[in-house]
Amino acid sequence: MQSSSHDTTANAPYIGRFAPSPTGPLHFGSLLAALASYLDAHSHGGKWLIRMEDLDPPREMPNAQERILEALDTYHLFSDEPIVYQSQRSDIYQQALDRLIKNNLVFPCTCSRKQLNVVNGIHFGNCYSVIDSNVPAFAWRFNCQSPTRLSLKQGDKVSFQDMLQGEFQQSLQQDIGDFVVKRKDQLWAYQLAMVIDDYHQGVTHVVRGIDLIDSTLRQNMLQAALNYPEPNYAHIPVACAANGQKLSKQNLAPALDLSNPTKNLWLALSWLRQKPPEKLRTASVKEMLEWGIAHWDIKVLSNIQSQAAI
Repeated sequence: MQSSSHDTTANAPYIGRFAPSPTGPLHFGSLLAALASYLDAHSHGGKWLIRMEDLDPPREMPNAQERILEALDTYHLFSDEPIVYQSQRSDIYQQALDRLIKNNLVFPCTCSRKQLNVVNGIHFGNCYSVIDSNVPAFAWRFNCQSPTRLSLKQGDKVSFQDMLQGEFQQSLQQDIGDFVVKRKDQLWAYQLAMVIDDYHQGVTHVVRGIDLIDSTLRQNMLQAALNYPEPNYAHIPVACAANGQKLSKQNLAPALDLSNPTKNLWLALSWLRQKPPEKLRTASVKEMLEWGIAHWDIKVLSNIQSQAAI
């Protein structure tokens, strides 16, 4: 078992971020992730950035970007630097991919979902397709067996240490596989774009929902391959509806109410176990955030995977 301990961000100024995708409006679960990352950054005297992950036009909703930014403005969650839009950064992603190609860390692949279903959707080792000049389109996959600083112990297990959830471990063959960094439709994959942007924006701490923890070791592998430092990770619990499903855009969670932000901020602070006093209910948005920064304690969320939404 291997623990990813490489960290050159330890002495760097704290920079956190919130990176929504414009596939729908923000909901209460989105507010929790944004607020937790915002409070953690500012309680450390750091910066908090907003990045728009607008890499998948077929899944985007009309006016979603505008609605997301309007909601963040209403809740006074302002970026400390200009907002970055991933759709404008294709050249930077291509430079990183070219570097991976040059170092033989990625390979082209035309394997279909049907072919991969035979191996539970995980591409590992030999490619099931052959690339030739007659193939019009192919994906680029990262070779997860390529040597990186994430050395293996106990078979094919890799792990990292999460600030809240402790050690998180996955199998290269059963959980990770040779993951896509550029899709067959020529759209950039989330894993590569996120790693590159975190590096270029100097992100030192990633506070996000535990539903994204599965992506972390893939990101660690890309960071190692590109010789990037690894941020510190803290995965907070997800909020669940009464039926047990997590609040998400896919599950049609209702959009944030922008008419009464103080009510939702107080509820979010309570859900995050910060114990806001009753008198704070009548405070302004600015006063609530100031209280949250002064009293923020992320450790109360340790070892919790989910909670019912309030």
